[in-house]
Amino acid sequence: MTLQDGKTVAFLALMSAVLLWASSFPALKLAFEVYDPMVVIFGRMFVASLCFLLVIKNFRTINYQKGDWKKLLFMAVCEPGLYFVFEAMALENTEATQAGMICAMLPLMVGCVARFYLKEHFSRKTGIGFALAVVGAITLSLAAEPTGTAPNPMLGNFYEFMAMVFATGYMITLKNLTQRYSPWFLTMIQAFVGSLFFFPLLFLPTTAAPAGFDLFGIGAIVYLGVFVTIGGYGLYNVGMSKIPAAQASAFINLIPVFTLIMSWLILGETLNMIQYAACALVLVGVWYSQDNKSTG
Repeated sequence: MTLQDGKTVAFLALMSAVLLWASSFPALKLAFEVYDPMVVIFGRMFVASLCFLLVIKNFRTINYQKGDWKKLLFMAVCEPGLYFVFEAMALENTEATQAGMICAMLPLMVGCVARFYLKEHFSRKTGIGFALAVVGAITLSLAAEPTGTAPNPMLGNFYEFMAMVFATGYMITLKNLTQRYSPWFLTMIQAFVGSLFFFPLLFLPTTAAPAGFDLFGIGAIVYLGVFVTIGGYGLYNVGMSKIPAAQASAFINLIPVFTLIMSWLILGETLNMIQYAACALVLVGVWYSQDNKSTG
C-alpha cells in the first residue's frame, strides 16, 4: 500500500468513526430515558465483548512487550472507563448538542499534551485558537437554559469537559501503542476492560436496576455496543495507526456538526442565538488553531 493509499484509508476510517461517535450522543439520550446510565454503559461494553469473543482466536499471535500492560490498562481506564462515567453524567444534565460542542475542544487538548509529553510543536496560533474555543465553550454553558432533558447544563458541560480530559489520555497512549499492536486488538482490550470496569458499578446504591424489557432501550444499547464501540473505536484506531495523532484528532472537530444535525433530527433539540454564536466561536477557534507546522 502506498503512502497516499494509507492516507485515503485513514481519511475514510476517521470520517466513519466520528460519524458513529456523533450518533452516540442521541443514542445515549434515548437509552438513558429507559435505563440507568451505568446499565447502559455496561451493556454496550458487554455486547462489544461478546462480539470480540467470537473472533478472539484471531489475536493469538500478538507480540506482547514486557510492561505494556500498564499502558494498555491506562488507555482503557481512560476510555471507555472514566470517559464514559463523565459522559453519562454529562448527558443526564445537558443537551446532546451541547455535549457534542464540548468535544470540539479535544483536538486542542491533545495538542497541548502532545507539546509537553511528545515534544510536538505548539505554536502561538494554536494557543490563540485554543483560548477562543474555551471562551466559546464557557459561553455555550452560561447561555444554556434548564429543560426537562437538561436540568443543569452548566454542570453537564463541565462533566463533558472532564470526559475530554480522559479522552486526551486515551489518544496519547493509543498513538504510542499502535506502533506495536493491531488497532482491532486495542479495541478489544478497551471492550474487555470496559466491561470489567463498569460491572461493579451496577451494584452501587445509586444504580437503578432495569425495570423491564424495552425494545428501543435494548436496541440503543446493542447499537452502541456493536456500531459505536466496535465500529467507532476500531475505525478510529485504524486511522490513528496510519497518520500522526494531531491530524487524527482533528477529525473530532466534525463531531459537533454531526451531533447538531442528528440531535435536531432525532431528539428535536435546538439552541438559542447566543449558543449558536458560541458554537461558531468554538469552531472558529478550532479552525484557527490548525497550524500546519504542528503536524508531521
